[in-house]
Amino acid sequence: MTDPQITLYRLQACPYCERVARTLNELGVSYRSRYVEPMHSERNVVKRVSGARSVPAIVDPETGVTMSESANIVEYLRGTYGEGGA
Repeated sequence: MTDPQITLYRLQACPYCERVARTLNELGVSYRSRYVEPMHSERNVVKRVSGARSVPAIVDPETGVTMSESANIVEYLRGTYGEGGA
């Protein structure tokens, strides 16, 4: 994959966001980071995409999946792009 497929909505220095980014890197999955507003109430772009203002959030157009919550995202990424996945 040369063009980023997944968009990761994240904050600077967010440990949960870093966990997802680290998993994407480990799996060799191409992604684009989109840094969002630090103020929870101002994260309208994330709200439009995922229905919530929490980060991390990913959008995977390859599978049509949009999700939040780092543990769920990591599980999804490993199941989809890890060994035995896509």
